[in-house]
Amino acid sequence: MNPAVSGHYRASVGSMRRILADLRSIAVVDILIILSFFFFLSLAEWFSAKIIRAGIIGQIAVGIIYGEPLANILKGPWQETFLAVGYIGLILIIFEGAATGVCFPIGLSYLLLYLGFGFGAVETFIAGAALSATSLGTTFSVISSASKEVDLSQTMVGSVLVSAAVIDDVVGLVLASVIHDLGELSTPGAGDVNLGWVIGRPIVASAAMAIATPVLTKFVFAPIFRRWIEHTFAKYDHLSNITLMVLVLSAFITIAAYAGTSVLFGAFLAGTFLTYLPSKHPDGPFVVMSREEGEREADKSPTFVHTFERYLLDVQKYLMEPLFFASVGFAIPFLKLWTGKRIWRGIVYSLLMAFAKFIVGIWIPIWEALYSKSSSKGPVIGQQESTRRGQNHSSSIKEKKQDYGAASIAGFLLGSAMVARGEIGLLIIEIGYNETSYVSQEGFITAVWAILLNTIIGPIAVGYLVKFYGQRIGEGKWGLQGVAPGAVNDTRDHA
Repeated sequence: MNPAVSGHYRASVGSMRRILADLRSIAVVDILIILSFFFFLSLAEWFSAKIIRAGIIGQIAVGIIYGEPLANILKGPWQETFLAVGYIGLILIIFEGAATGVCFPIGLSYLLLYLGFGFGAVETFIAGAALSATSLGTTFSVISSASKEVDLSQTMVGSVLVSAAVIDDVVGLVLASVIHDLGELSTPGAGDVNLGWVIGRPIVASAAMAIATPVLTKFVFAPIFRRWIEHTFAKYDHLSNITLMVLVLSAFITIAAYAGTSVLFGAFLAGTFLTYLPSKHPDGPFVVMSREEGEREADKSPTFVHTFERYLLDVQKYLMEPLFFASVGFAIPFLKLWTGKRIWRGIVYSLLMAFAKFIVGIWIPIWEALYSKSSSKGPVIGQQESTRRGQNHSSSIKEKKQDYGAASIAGFLLGSAMVARGEIGLLIIEIGYNETSYVSQEGFITAVWAILLNTIIGPIAVGYLVKFYGQRIGEGKWGLQGVAPGAVNDTRDHA
């Protein structure tokens, strides 16, 4: 036998023996612990989603129990590994997936934490930033499971809700980068750090990427892709799609990291980039009615969403996403939450932060009132015409009252759905606590109380609103997708 081949064979056999030895060294107890960990992650997610419509609470609870805060069942290296894998899950959540909603939580945080509880100014800003982010994942969960009779995603208020939650999360990702960079100010060489550059760099980088991405996509990348690439892509279906998805995602998070903004924001922009890239023309290869059509037709291709759903969604939903929320539980000092002072502070701050998001819904009845006033103004008419139309005056007033009532309920729904916090808020407060010296344990625990309680309160309120008023919302003006609030009034006026 060739000596080189023989040496390679012996090395392979030796490696296999070491692997088998390592596998034999894993105790049965360790295997049972991991099996039970993943089983209870799934069970807790299902149970909490069923009871309080917030599945992440159950996953966080499992992380608290299995992690260091409570029983410390999982070994340290496992917790570190799950933390890294869970962060990839968070990137996939952002990848898949309003001014009032950001300013009010930060402003009211200064009113209570800074002036009332005596927390530091920077600490208060970090807590307010954490509570400014609406849970996008919980928002989609609320929309999909709130009612079997009304599809909120197809209503106007549902569109407003998703748009506001996305804007909140984007701003939250930018604030996460700012807070991460604030950690440089607490290092021994902080005297040489330029404060303006530390705060301004992630904001400028985020703004530049947010502006450049849609402009370059529309005028450079999309025309090139549609003219020379997408028809070739149709020949390889999912293979070409997932290759491009991995390359684009890797490129965006790398650019975001080196530019100084959040890699999560880069993942968000990567998702928007791929959404706009293919042609929307009916003859385009990516315009299909179903995934099966794209796979079956030779000149058609499944969309990027189809590829994500087939190859990545299950891994994200059942492995990486639960590991992320469990890893959040690893970092929550559960036993230290339960003191009288921390409980009442957490509850008071939770109620204030619930109001800070709930107030977002007030814009719907305000818009309805302003639009009703503008549409009620008309040309001056004669006495005879006035007499003829006066017969319908009382019914018109009744209809306007009904419209305003429906708008008020839609506003309550929007505000309640915005209350739920989640992954981005917990990420921000953990960055502030673990990577800077500004957030004390008291501030961290108070913010955690507010995030968890709001994530429970919001979905429960939405569930009850949809249960009792869902049909009314769906049949009202704010339930008619694609119809402006004043369009119904205009139709009635011309009838």
